[in-house]
Amino acid sequence: MLGVRCLLRSVRFCSSAPFPKHKPSAKLSVRDALGAQNASGERIKIQGWIRSVRSQKEVLFLHVNDGSSLESLQVVADSGLDSRELTFGSSVEVQGQLIKSPSKRQNVELKAEKIKVIGNCDAKDFPIKYKERHPLEYLRQYPHFRCRTNVLGSILRIRSEATAAIHSFFKDSGFVHIHTPIITSNDSEGAGELFQLEPSGKLKVPEENFFNVPAFLTVSGQLHLEVMSGISYTEAVEILKQASQNFTFTPEWGADLRTEHEKYLVKHCGNIPVFVINYPLALKPFYMRDNEDGPQHTVAAVDLLVPGVGELFGGGLREERYHFLEERLARSGLTEVYQWYLDLRRFGSVPHGGFGMGFERYLQCILGVDNIKDVIPFPRFPHSCLL
Repeated sequence: MLGVRCLLRSVRFCSSAPFPKHKPSAKLSVRDALGAQNASGERIKIQGWIRSVRSQKEVLFLHVNDGSSLESLQVVADSGLDSRELTFGSSVEVQGQLIKSPSKRQNVELKAEKIKVIGNCDAKDFPIKYKERHPLEYLRQYPHFRCRTNVLGSILRIRSEATAAIHSFFKDSGFVHIHTPIITSNDSEGAGELFQLEPSGKLKVPEENFFNVPAFLTVSGQLHLEVMSGISYTEAVEILKQASQNFTFTPEWGADLRTEHEKYLVKHCGNIPVFVINYPLALKPFYMRDNEDGPQHTVAAVDLLVPGVGELFGGGLREERYHFLEERLARSGLTEVYQWYLDLRRFGSVPHGGFGMGFERYLQCILGVDNIKDVIPFPRFPHSCLL
């Protein structure tokens, strides 16, 4: 019986698929292929989009990129593998040998044995044109394609690194990341002025709200985070009033500082980051701490202004004193809506503060990008909601 079993195993083994002549091609990303330390003919497979095509009499050159690296991998093939389908923008799968490149422009190149077109691309109709430097305004019309360009690819990579670095910093410092609501009944910073949520026409019930209370898209997560445990504004206004520059919005005490004002203040102070503190109470959310400073009536708020952008950070101390907060909410008729917030002051309140950073503005600052729309993967702005 034992001999029969051994024989059956041998038959099964021999009847399996024959061994390939070569080792199966290892699938690599373009980044890994470019960083390979041993380029001695290892057979690999890459997938990506064609960034350039150059066909000579006997040799075909392709540059292929899969998004893992800004640099593309050069593919060298026999001219017999050329095809009308190998066009700029088309997606391909290439198998071949990774070898050391004789050119000084790159360390390695892929000597293609097989090129398979996965997705055709008509270069004439494709809105991103080969070897053309498209203005950022043009690329905004095609948010689904602009990430294939080097400039937007670079921005998205830096955006990813910046996000990771910020999260890493706070994690290493012992902070906890809290996901606050996107939809809120607390119109803490004027969100209801622009983005109040209502059911669509077919679902709308007269005199009723979907959530039984008015709901808005939040513009700040700071309020909900409380569930878990320079120069003054007055000086800034005086500087602006004495400026020789003509502003679109006239600076006045009690009016909010506009971007043009913020940029001027940064330049006035030597083109360095500037903290502006103690804003009028009427300009800030109800939860800012009252400075009790007489007729001006300011709150302990702070904004950080940076070159080229204006406001980057906004924050301040929170009103931890129950009676101050209760009186303020009562005057606004919001006591019932924010009863939960008052409860935080009734049960174990402590002096505390908080801030928020405009992440896209941070990217503008470190990259020198003028328009905030160009550091957002899919920007949303008036009269434009592409995709």
